[in-house]
Amino acid sequence: MDKRIYLCLAHMSGKEQGFIKEAFDTNWVVPLGPNVNAFEDELKHFVGQDKEVVALSAGTAAIHLGLIQLGVGAGDEVICQSFTFCASANPVAYQGAKPVFVDSEEDTWNMDPVLLEEAIKDRIAKTGKKPKAILPVHLYGMPARIDEICAIAAKYDIPVLEDAAEALGSEFKGQKCGTFGTFGVLSFNGNKMITTSGGGALIVPDESTKKQTMFYATQAREPFPHYQHEKIGYNYRMSNICAGIGRGQMTVLDEHIAHHRHVHALYENAFEGVDGITLKSNPDGRFNANYWLSTILIDPVKTGTNYDEVRRKLDERGIETRPLWKPMHLQPVYATNPCYVNGVSERLFNMGLCIPAGPWVTDEDVAYIVEQIKACCKG
Repeated sequence: MDKRIYLCLAHMSGKEQGFIKEAFDTNWVVPLGPNVNAFEDELKHFVGQDKEVVALSAGTAAIHLGLIQLGVGAGDEVICQSFTFCASANPVAYQGAKPVFVDSEEDTWNMDPVLLEEAIKDRIAKTGKKPKAILPVHLYGMPARIDEICAIAAKYDIPVLEDAAEALGSEFKGQKCGTFGTFGVLSFNGNKMITTSGGGALIVPDESTKKQTMFYATQAREPFPHYQHEKIGYNYRMSNICAGIGRGQMTVLDEHIAHHRHVHALYENAFEGVDGITLKSNPDGRFNANYWLSTILIDPVKTGTNYDEVRRKLDERGIETRPLWKPMHLQPVYATNPCYVNGVSERLFNMGLCIPAGPWVTDEDVAYIVEQIKACCKG
């Protein structure tokens, strides 16, 4: 195949340029403006649950501002999902707090509720105080067992900061991911379900929290004619230009989600009955993943190969794949952090690959990808 097939390339609706032109024509080229306001309003209506949304410079910035508003500071502990990208945990360290890592369960590959409760009990026993927050992730767009996680959080009165960076449009029991916790996080990085080139958003409970988030995101400037600062603030607001891209992207969001689910269904059909290749799918009817990336596990015993050999062979054949996230408790930077593990995420990391699923991936591409994966597994 001549062309290269990428995991998830950005796909423009064609309407982005109009919103960007409007920003230039009206000279709104700063980190606020009509596009930002409209983008936030469109996201608010999309996620529902009477939440408010603040558009920010990155999903990482959203996690950071969520932690700040939950009062996370030096000496605190925050329970984080181990099986995820580092941006889920790093903002905890920004605050001088300590990430405590909890492993995954098999159903969703996300935070294990049983281990979560064990970790909470053990941290209270060891430190004499509760963790300050719980930070679960909806990995690859697969909803976590968020009802169980939130029930445990409520039992111990610990707030939930929900990382839905990869899960825009995913649902659990018909409710959008990112709306279950006190705060929710979205990402619009270049390879996400929609993009603003860079960017993210914090889903917040109400209008007053939205104002507070905007305050922290604009250098915590107090309402004085001069520049007055009584708290530490950050330069985290989304630009009106980026928000213009986001507005154009919102017009194709439903289409993008439908496409990712369509591609996953093609993979599901193609890999059915293939010994040694397991495609990750919704565990049951409560889960409705957006399938941001489709993911497979390769059993080295049954296939006679391993995920890294398959990755290299597919790369030679013009197909981009990526290993699953290396768990945070195995990362050198967090080697001394407390962790509560069951072996699940480590096993997944040693067996799994992300395979192309984005809007540019055609039915023909899927057939070619499956054919090449099967060929790799035949030796």
